[in-house]
Amino acid sequence: MSEAPSGPDLSRWIRDGDTVTWGQAMAEPLTLTRALVAQRRQLGRLRVFVGIGASDTLRPEHSDSFDFIGYGASGSHRALARANVLDILPCHYSQLPTLMRSGALRIDVLLLQVSPPDANGGHSLGMAHEYLLAALEVARVVIAEVNPDVPWVSGERTLLAQDFDLLIPAAFAPIDAATPRPGAAEQSIAERVAALVEDGATLQLGIGNVPEAVLAALRDRHDLGLHSGSVGDGIVGLSESGALTNARKTIDRGVSVAGVLMGSSRLRAWAHHNPALQMRGTDYTHNPDVLASIDRLVAINSAIEVDLTGQVNAEVAAGAYVGAVGGAMDFLRGAARSRGGLPIVALPSTVGQGASSRIVAALSGPVSTPRADAGLIITEHGVADLRGQSLAARVRRMLAIAAPEHREALERHAHELSHH
Repeated sequence: MSEAPSGPDLSRWIRDGDTVTWGQAMAEPLTLTRALVAQRRQLGRLRVFVGIGASDTLRPEHSDSFDFIGYGASGSHRALARANVLDILPCHYSQLPTLMRSGALRIDVLLLQVSPPDANGGHSLGMAHEYLLAALEVARVVIAEVNPDVPWVSGERTLLAQDFDLLIPAAFAPIDAATPRPGAAEQSIAERVAALVEDGATLQLGIGNVPEAVLAALRDRHDLGLHSGSVGDGIVGLSESGALTNARKTIDRGVSVAGVLMGSSRLRAWAHHNPALQMRGTDYTHNPDVLASIDRLVAINSAIEVDLTGQVNAEVAAGAYVGAVGGAMDFLRGAARSRGGLPIVALPSTVGQGASSRIVAALSGPVSTPRADAGLIITEHGVADLRGQSLAARVRRMLAIAAPEHREALERHAHELSHH
């Protein structure tokens, strides 16, 4: 059996010691990333900067030629973290463009997946703008694959032939994300979150089961808006129900704003030439002043665990790096400054077969969001509004939303901690 062709020869473009990056999740250019892996031994030692993984392209054994660095360990890149070959860059998502432009996070080679050109010869970045715009400014080499299944989505930048050092046809279809199926706890959390969302509110959603369930629970609302880093399939249902119009947004009226599309062919079809969708860079989607200017901004993010005073760990579970600092704090702070905004962290009260508590007396990992930025913490058992609350009041409110079977032990720990 002959070996599959390893794609375009990258040795002309990539040098030993280069840092290479590409779009995360569904924006990964598979033809190029697979070629990079296949040719890695000829290219020298490379540094690879990654975001969320949605493919099996990168594996721990590739650390024979790659030094992996990532702002998180989400999706398929958890395998790299488990194998201890992924070095974590703990930063706020909003900081990535600045880090790239300043050279603190050097980007030499950018691999892109783009749409076929429009009538003016412009290629759309399709599934992602986010930090790719900053990488475009600083990369020495820009290589792209043109994928007929990538939607043409309007955004801050379209790319012309002269913007690329090499442009090749894609050999693979874009990656599809499986739509998560929310369980009973997620459905119950979604109903609690939805009860707080008024007509005319603008939504930001993190990634996972809870945000998708929230979107399904909001289809009876009117004139909702969207300003989010990531967007999944659930937004299509919200749009088709007539609830998503962006009609009352204080900025970008009539338009949904997103940084990266993370979903299936359903989301791609919805996004294709959709005049009511605008892709923007991280400098805009996560900008604190932009977020503060959006009235009734509801930021809905998840967490691994939250302690009784409102500290959030969104990075480490059971000793393994599985999440990220990410954009949660950017959005929580933005929603806190927004007129009528709601900074929400939503999570099931327990996890795993042993049903251990995710409301904890002391975090088992780092503080991703400090308690000074805590807003509303929501589980299937209730809503703890920690805004303006003292430590003693926070503990009482957090105990009330913990799983009933864990409350006594948590209370005991809280009592011990208060005497130290």
